[in-house]
Amino acid sequence: MGERDDTVGTGAGMNDVDANAGAGDAGACDTVRLTAWVHGAVQGVGFRWWTRSRALELELVGSAANLSDGRVQVVAEGPRERCERLLEALRGGRTPGSVEHVAELWAEAKGGLSGFVER
Repeated sequence: MGERDDTVGTGAGMNDVDANAGAGDAGACDTVRLTAWVHGAVQGVGFRWWTRSRALELELVGSAANLSDGRVQVVAEGPRERCERLLEALRGGRTPGSVEHVAELWAEAKGGLSGFVER
């Protein structure tokens, strides 16, 4: 926990996110919090809505919020494997807008979240 990875990945696209979202997840008991800061042209292009849709498909809770510096902050809690799949989708190249870089921070889940909201 508490690890940080600032690398830019080229993960799987949306099709990998929605396939088997609830079936047989390895590490399903390992509940974590992913905070991701998405850099690029990601505001005003439907990015938060798209992120919310992917998160709901994966049965994650959290939020996607525009930041004043042009980034979008994504906070998601749930099984680590599903959070990793969301992160792959954020980096996957099939998002609205143009993602230049995604920084991530992993932590223990804090709880207290319900649903996935756009802020």
